[in-house]
Amino acid sequence: MKDRIFELKQNNISDFAFDESVVNVFPDMIRRSIPGYETMISMTGLLIASKLKNPGLVYDLGCSLGASTKAILDHRPEDEINVIAVDNSKDMIERAKENIKDHRVQFVLGDVLETKIESADAVVGNFIMQFLPQETREPFLKKIFEGMNSGSILVISEKIDDSSYIAIHEDWKKANGYSNIEVEQKRQSLENVMRVDSESTHLGRFESAGFTAVQQWFRCLNWASFLMYK
Repeated sequence: MKDRIFELKQNNISDFAFDESVVNVFPDMIRRSIPGYETMISMTGLLIASKLKNPGLVYDLGCSLGASTKAILDHRPEDEINVIAVDNSKDMIERAKENIKDHRVQFVLGDVLETKIESADAVVGNFIMQFLPQETREPFLKKIFEGMNSGSILVISEKIDDSSYIAIHEDWKKANGYSNIEVEQKRQSLENVMRVDSESTHLGRFESAGFTAVQQWFRCLNWASFLMYK
């Protein structure tokens, strides 16, 4: 379904929420909002699947509709790779359960900040830290680190605070069919709930949490994905 949420002029713009209206158009919305999204998701699946032992346990934190979970499992169809996929949106979790029928995934409705990480061989956190209170982000990473097995892998993808790409990112969204009013109203909807960090802030947090071999493996405009190990 095509994303038309912000197509009409709104007198009062509510804070963005991952509710049913967003869930219904989410694949189209995210494809037209995040440059390189398909590459990040498919490569996340490949990067993690290539490092996992058999059996292996993965946490997909902020799983939304389960795209990363599916990408991982698709690369290891015959193996005992189990995924605990967590999201705090009831609508997202319900739709993810409908979309992915694989006994190896357990979808959990819950807050990632309260999710206990235990014996993880890999963790994915795609586009979630930007929605967490900033004071919780470093403790969140440390909790993940403590719950991972030695040698395990973490992939984090985020929007980066880089003003040099704001205008071209908006132009890119318009080239994907969004109007000026859609771009502006969505920006207003997100401004109170989405707080992005600089690349250096992310890298500093990863290292402070204890991760090693931290690298930015993907970047397109102001969107990036990071890979690191315990």
